[in-house]
Formats: sequence, structure tokens, C-alpha cells
Amino acid sequence: MADIIQLLPEHVANQIAAGEVIQRPASAVKELMENAVDAGAKSIQLIIKDGGRTLVQVIDNGCGMSEPDARMAFARHATSKIRQADDLWAIRTMGFRGEAMASIAAVAQVEMRTRLTGQELGTLLEIEGSEVKRQEAVACPNGTSIAIKNLFFNVPARRNFLKSNPVETKHIFDEFQRVALAFPDIAFSLNNNGQEVYRLMPGTFKQRIVGLMGQSWNERLIAVKEETSVVTITGFVGKPDASRKTRGEQFFFINNRFIKSTYLNHAVQGAFQGLIAADSFPVYFLRFDVDPKTIDINIHPTKTEIKFEDERSVYAILRSAVRKAIGAFSLSPTLDFEMEQAFEIPLPNKREIKAPEIQVNPDYNPFSNPRPAPVEKQDQLRKLSQARWEDLAGPPTELTFPPKKELSKPAETPEKTQPWQLHGKYICTQVRSGLMLIEQTGAFERIHFERLLKQKAESGHHGVSQQLLFPVVKEFSSPDFELIRALEPELRALGFDFENFGKTAIAVNGVPPEVQELDIKNLFDSLLEQFKRSQQDLQLNRAEQLAKTLAANAARSASGSLSPEKMLVLIDQLFACESPAYTPSGRSIISIIPLEELDARFGR
Repeated sequence: MADIIQLLPEHVANQIAAGEVIQRPASAVKELMENAVDAGAKSIQLIIKDGGRTLVQVIDNGCGMSEPDARMAFARHATSKIRQADDLWAIRTMGFRGEAMASIAAVAQVEMRTRLTGQELGTLLEIEGSEVKRQEAVACPNGTSIAIKNLFFNVPARRNFLKSNPVETKHIFDEFQRVALAFPDIAFSLNNNGQEVYRLMPGTFKQRIVGLMGQSWNERLIAVKEETSVVTITGFVGKPDASRKTRGEQFFFINNRFIKSTYLNHAVQGAFQGLIAADSFPVYFLRFDVDPKTIDINIHPTKTEIKFEDERSVYAILRSAVRKAIGAFSLSPTLDFEMEQAFEIPLPNKREIKAPEIQVNPDYNPFSNPRPAPVEKQDQLRKLSQARWEDLAGPPTELTFPPKKELSKPAETPEKTQPWQLHGKYICTQVRSGLMLIEQTGAFERIHFERLLKQKAESGHHGVSQQLLFPVVKEFSSPDFELIRALEPELRALGFDFENFGKTAIAVNGVPPEVQELDIKNLFDSLLEQFKRSQQDLQLNRAEQLAKTLAANAARSASGSLSPEKMLVLIDQLFACESPAYTPSGRSIISIIPLEELDARFGR
């Protein structure tokens, strides 16, 4: 039998590696920006077009490369960061595997201009699908400029799986923010489709946070600092009133590398326990400085996950540091009985407070009969009492009672029996087979969901909208604003009426009637959270996902006590729905307890 195992061609191996390393344009942005940081750049410029499909360009003023290094940079597993296996346990740089540039060149058209510091001429290199098309000496500034054009041009299946331009742009903004936050001493700028989005000057970590997230964060941050032999933690957490409905503003940096960790996130969440709502998420920007020997960063292709040697100690130190920082700003519900000023009550008008004068009647005898009031006084009290009673109760003729025959009328048939409510949560009603329980919130959710979809189908691109008396201005971070742009057609079809209000804000003029009583700003936060959790589903049917979120929010506000008439209307509307038994998310709404089961409970 002939041998069947053979080595893959280099360009095929690179395309396979690109499937792990370069998943979307944002992946290429991350790799190029991290390479610029490792090159010692003090200024990094990112230029993108069409969500990174057409162009991703990173320009830096780092050390640059010689002609041989420029050619070698696109070879697979070529790196300047490590020389032997032991170097993996002392890594302080961002990249080290040597796969990124080879992977990018395998699936894009790449143009690189680089000049080594001290050289008169630089190098121009053009590569297309791992094949070098052009190489020559050119005049160019110090540093490196890499332009990635037509990403996935030779892998159409991968290109078709990319999402809309606003969604891909949002992912690029996320990667830009992570690198910019990790290195506040480097100047960064971002240009999207010819428009400057960010221009960040070198500064402190707090200045970088405010520059990226907005000026309002300047007064909403609490400093965190803890130094131990295991780890040094610095950074900021948001005040409890700055908590969000989404997980967007949550950043961990280990030795300047952004990571994701549900374990460490749980520690911060625990530190805020009792200070924020159960469905809210704290905001944090935390940096960890640890010995590289105590962590393993080589466990994930994108290097966003790491493993600690002593995870439990880091968890305990982090939780304690955050809790201590919150307490230092007097935000925890604690009592200090040694500080008397904590119990002083401020008065609106400062004036001298005199002790009340006490008068004692030495002739008073508590055992003697009380002296009756004068006749005139009694008449005044009687008239006053009668007048107040009439004001409250109304004329006696208005207090009528039904005749006896109505009170004793026979019970109605089971099909028409009045429903009743249980604990403000469940509606109970008789059915032929027994007792039906209807979960009230789920019923409202199903009704609102189908009503929203019906209105969308009938009204087309502009749904039924309830205009607000005053517009509500909602400000977003740049990535979240891109999400709102991506959802704009579906939001308008469901009844939202809004317009741009500055670079990253909108003015909401109208909302669907079902949600007019809700907090509009929190509602948009919920919509974004749903978008982030279910992006794959949203690509298939965004309108249904958004209607599901709107219905869930409207249903929570509609729970509580209901009159029998409202319960009857709710039951009629529920059973007019296409799927009355389940909520849009799949929870049961209706449960029937058979009459036989009830009889068995009473031994009948």
C-alpha cells in the first residue's frame, strides 16, 4: 500500500492557522496593534474601511525592520520574542508565536512599508495569498505601516460568514480599546471610513479610561491598589451607581495583556454584593502585575485566557482589594460608632436649639373625674366631627347595598367563573378538567411579543410609535453606538423613533406603546445586552430577538395586583395568541391541576 501521509503545502497550512488566529477583521487589528507595541512605538494609528473588509491599516513609529526581517516576518513560526522553550515562562511581550503575519498574508492582500531606525531607505513588500508579488527599496518614515486589503478574498466562505459592517466595526473598536487601555503611555488614534473616532494622547491610566469612555467617568471611578508577594493590583472600579445592565465596561489586564476570566469576574461581583442590583454588572478596569513564571499564557490561540499557578490566592486578594477600595470611599453600608459625626443630622436652617420648657401643675390629681368641656365647646367639636365625616364618606344616600336576591344568586357555570389571583403572580381559573394556573408575567410577555411582531408586519419599516413629551438622550460608548446603528432598521420597525445626537448619542423621540412607561435608557442597555448574548440568532432574525427583549421588559413592569375584569381580559388575549402555553424564551405559562389530583389530596 502506498504511503498516504504527506506534509501540507505552506500556503494551505497558513490558511488553516488563519482559521484559528484570524477569525474576523478585529483579529487582524489585535495582532497588528500588539506588534506595533512590541516594536516600541510611541504613536500608533489605526485606519479601517467597511468594517475592516476593505482595509485595515496600522501605522507606527517603532523600531522598524530590515529587509531580511521584513521578509522573514511573514514566515510561519518566525519570531523575535523567544529562542528556547524556557522563554515561554518569562514572556512580557504581547506576541511570541510567530503565526499572525503568516496567517494574515495567507488570506489577504498585504502591503508593508518599513524602515529600520538609522537607515536611509526602507522596504516595500507586497504579498497576496502567501505569495510575494513585489519587494523593493522605498523611501518611507521610520517605523512600520501594514495595510491589509480585501480580507478573506481567497476564502469566500469565510468572508460570507462575516457580519454587517457596523457589527464588525464594533468588534474592531473593542480590540482598539483593549490595547489602548493596556498602554496609556502610548498615543493612539482611530479613523473609521475617513472619520476620526479617537485621538488619545499619552497620559495616566485614568485619563485613558476617560478618553475612551467619556468625560462622565471622571467622577465615577474608585481607585484600587493592593501590593502583595503574589500579585500587585491597581486600577479602578466604578461606583455602585455606575453599574450597568451589560458587561461592556469590564477589563482585566495581566502584565498589560487583556484577558477574560469568569473566575476573577466572580471575585469582583462578590465584592459588590449588596451594593448593586442582582441583574446589574459592576464596571472595572483592573491591572495585575505578576511574575511571568506563575502564569501560563499559552493556552489559547488568541491569548485571551491564562492560567494562574495560585488561582485561589489571586481571587481572595482581588475581592479584598475591591471591597477595601469601596469601603475607603464610604460606599459600603457600615457603621462606625467611634465617629460621632456620622450620626449628626444636618438642619436646613442653623439656629440655636432650646430645650423645651416643662410646666408642672402641683394641684393636678389623676384620680379625679376629668372636668367636662363647656357646652359651647362640645357643640363645636360635634359640628366639626360631622363635617369631616361627611367630607370623607359622602352623603348617606350614596352608600347603597345590593338587594338580598343578588347576594344569594347561584354560582355561575365553570366556564364563566370569575378568576382570582394568587400572591400577585398567578391567575387561577376553573376549567372542565380541574384548576388552571396562569403565570401572569409570562402571559404578558407572550401577548406583548406577538403584538409587537404583528405591528411590525402591518406597518412595515416604521412601526407604531408613542411619541414622548420630551426626547430622551442616551449616550453610548463607541462600540455600543455601532451596535445601535446595526439594529436601527429593526428598532424603527418595532416602533422606536430616534435620531443621532452627537458622535455617540441618540435622542429618542418615540417608543413602542408597550414600553412607554419603562426607563428608556435602561431599556436600550437591555437591548444591547441581548444583542451581545445572541449575535448568531440576531443575524437570522433580529426583529424577533428585539421583540423578545422588549416584551420581557414590558411584562416585568406589568406584574402586580389585577382586578377580575383585567384578569379576564388577560386570559382572552393570551388564548388569542398563536402559542399561549409558552413564553418567547420557552418558559411554561399554563399549568393545569387535574380534578382527580385535587380529589386525591383530600382522600376522595
